[in-house]
Amino acid sequence: MELKTIAHIRSDFPEKFGIPRQSGLVSSLKARIVFCPEYRNSEALRGLEQYTHLWLIWQFSEAVREEWSPTVRPPRLGGNKRMGVFATRSPFRPNPIGLSCVKLEEIMHDSKDGDVLIVSGADLMDNTPIYDIKPYLPYVDCQPEASNGFALSSKEGVLEVQMSDELLCKIPSEKQQALLDTLAQDPRPQYQNEPDRVYTMSFGGFDVSFNVREKTLVVKDIVPLK
Repeated sequence: MELKTIAHIRSDFPEKFGIPRQSGLVSSLKARIVFCPEYRNSEALRGLEQYTHLWLIWQFSEAVREEWSPTVRPPRLGGNKRMGVFATRSPFRPNPIGLSCVKLEEIMHDSKDGDVLIVSGADLMDNTPIYDIKPYLPYVDCQPEASNGFALSSKEGVLEVQMSDELLCKIPSEKQQALLDTLAQDPRPQYQNEPDRVYTMSFGGFDVSFNVREKTLVVKDIVPLK
């Protein structure tokens, strides 16, 4: 079977570091889904506006490997304990396929790109290839009684973010809340806890430097990407 790339996402994350660990964790994050020229057909989107959420099927384009391992080291477990690959959402899989649920904010017509989907809550790196889009159906897709396994809940591990107004003003106003919410999710690898270490995350055309002490993340600097 040959999978065809139907679209690419345009997000504020040019690299993996800093991307929310799961879709829906940062609802303030906005992204655009731009269809490839051969799939820019308004008829293919007929009725899509009736849905509030979508499933995205996409490729872990930075994790493509010829070989695979039956076990991986989930960051949630400190990076030291191995779990079966099918018990995790690791990008290193027999087939590098990702699945994300996003909120459909708007279907917008662009003079250059045709019909574009504006979505929120995505956990995809900029320019990630998308294979398919399907509507989310809450009466079958939502399972409130499901267990989290070893994964933390969305409320665990949230940090307090401290940033001066001077630094925050460097970020366009429409992206400020998304940056704050992303930082609150603690972008660091789960097994790293070095209070004096300064991390740098690229977001929306800027490098954001910060460190974390206990439950507080302090932004040190924000500079435009070179």
